[in-house]
Amino acid sequence: MLKNVAAVVLDDVHPFELGVVSEVFGLDRSDEGLPVYDFAVASAEGPVLGTNAGFTISTPHGLERLEEADLVAVPAVRPQTAERPYPPELLDALRRTVERGARVLSVCSGVFLLGEAGLLDGRRCAVHWRYARELAIRYPRARVEPDVLYVDEDPVFTSAGTAAGIDACLHIVRKEHGTEVANAVARRMVVPPHRDGGQAQYVKRPLPATPCDTVGEVLVWLERHLDEDVTVDQLAHRAHMSPRTFARRFLQETGTTPYRWLLRQRVLRAQELLESTDETVDSIAGRVGFGTAAALRHHFLRTLGTTPHAYRRTFQGPARVA
Repeated sequence: MLKNVAAVVLDDVHPFELGVVSEVFGLDRSDEGLPVYDFAVASAEGPVLGTNAGFTISTPHGLERLEEADLVAVPAVRPQTAERPYPPELLDALRRTVERGARVLSVCSGVFLLGEAGLLDGRRCAVHWRYARELAIRYPRARVEPDVLYVDEDPVFTSAGTAAGIDACLHIVRKEHGTEVANAVARRMVVPPHRDGGQAQYVKRPLPATPCDTVGEVLVWLERHLDEDVTVDQLAHRAHMSPRTFARRFLQETGTTPYRWLLRQRVLRAQELLESTDETVDSIAGRVGFGTAAALRHHFLRTLGTTPHAYRRTFQGPARVA
């Protein structure tokens, strides 16, 4: 169980990305019954460090703090150069973290540290789209996915820039504690409770200015009618668009297709019901629109890498499942 989290920083650290990790794992939300982590910021280059925003931060913790962490987070950092290489002792500490069964998380350019430590070899990874080509050139054994928000290659988690780090952190919270806890943390942070890791990082084409809502109302309707069979033609009619225009606008605004978005929402709803109710898998499959338990198992396994029964056992405990 995730209890101890350390963020490790270098000189010229990006404060927003450090703040993301601190916000998710460093705040005491016990007043709402939410998990509290033993959180600390550790420095690899001295007690006082500069940021790329022009101010300094200080911490009493050195690299020894990483040895007891269940999760080591690496916020965005300066690129390595021949004149300013990454500290070898930090790279060793990151490797030891994974070797002893703990996890590592990078936010934005922090992924270069994981690459230098050899932790991306043979793994899929995410990074801000501006750095994707450089990352692929530097670490050719890494499988760089330049368009996604984050990648879960447990025990190595990587995310794209800025707000994508929030999504990756909440994904880890969800994986450890379940959807209800992750949603509660997101609500406190006033951010969307879930953006799928495979969602596009950015809109490739700007949307024209319009006084009308586009697909927002359709998304709200879909969330309330997950159990219904719908087609793109029906959704387009609801949005007062042609099917072709609707499909294009949906991709522009959500970063995915209507089919993929609907599948993911159905899996998410199934997760919530598996955690919070004693309904059978057959009943849940019907409520979320998969129809049969076999279909739910197929999509659940494909999306989450586990079965509904195993997921319920993890978050409800064997006694309640039995």
